[in-house]
Amino acid sequence: MTGDNKSTQREHLWVLDNMTTAALLFDVRKRLRFMNTASEILFSLSSRAATGMQARDLIQCPDNEVDTVLDRALATGQPFTEREMMLPAPGGRSITVDCTVVPLEEDGFDGILVEIQQVDRQLRISREEHFVSQYHASRALLRGMAHEIKNPLGGLRGAAQLLERELPDEELREYTRIIIEEADRLQTLIDRMLGPNRPPNKRQVNLHQLLERVRSLVEAEVGGGIELIRDYDPSIPLLHADPDQLIQAFLNIARNAAQALDSRGRILLRTRIHRQYTIGNRRHRLAARIDIEDNGPGIPEEMRESLFFPMVTGRPEGTGLGLSIAQSLIHQHGGLIECNSEPGATVFSIVIPLEMSDHD
Repeated sequence: MTGDNKSTQREHLWVLDNMTTAALLFDVRKRLRFMNTASEILFSLSSRAATGMQARDLIQCPDNEVDTVLDRALATGQPFTEREMMLPAPGGRSITVDCTVVPLEEDGFDGILVEIQQVDRQLRISREEHFVSQYHASRALLRGMAHEIKNPLGGLRGAAQLLERELPDEELREYTRIIIEEADRLQTLIDRMLGPNRPPNKRQVNLHQLLERVRSLVEAEVGGGIELIRDYDPSIPLLHADPDQLIQAFLNIARNAAQALDSRGRILLRTRIHRQYTIGNRRHRLAARIDIEDNGPGIPEEMRESLFFPMVTGRPEGTGLGLSIAQSLIHQHGGLIECNSEPGATVFSIVIPLEMSDHD
């Protein structure tokens, strides 16, 4: 192989390594020669450990489907795309992918380029973009409503105070005090609906110390009927965040989980780090994901689309503000909360970008 060919190969590999989709190079015997960073993330396997593996051992599709796909590419010499393949993923889950196969015979390398694009990832990004726009629209509507309510409410309270001074009878003044107290209660409710009214006071914080604080608070509230389990990723660096706001957001979600369990069950606090993670339409180099999972009965399907809206609750005694406030607090940190729920497994996933600390 000439020096020019080696240089060209290095350039091609550099391009592949910077792709956001998983790219893998196999030789004609279907052994892995190269995988990019996105592939390492997809398979939760380092390039060093995977190099030399057979394709069917790395991409474990049912009925050795990957062998069939690669053999077809080698036999025809033509690129093609196999759409909506089911691919086992780490953690016992499955993902849906489009698999593009390109036979290669150039620059001294004979083999196959496989590009794997996660279809459900695109659906997630679209869902997040929709949610973010919906969130901003609902916040604007709430601010407008709050302005329209606060003005007459202030006038009502002021008039009741003036009337109280003029009334000679103590029993009659009791009625004006009720008016004033109820006006104050409505004012407090509106302020809570609007969420946090101060910008985050950010500093370097340890995410796991915050979660331990939340764990101890929930344990003190629920007693011994609920088991709280930790599954922390020690590689997560310090966050540049407001610790009080994050504790409040995590606590709101954990308390909801405890209430759903009705004093019996399990809550899991899990952290992981993600690379090249997209939130809405913005891609982040690093992000921390915090999962708060319970094994309760799940969230009714009709409530899942409106979970984070104010005043939405499944409990008669609930205010419906906890999740709305949590979403507002996490949004101020550039992050987002998602929820996936089925009976026996409800997971609230909080994703917070890590590199924002370089710019805040």
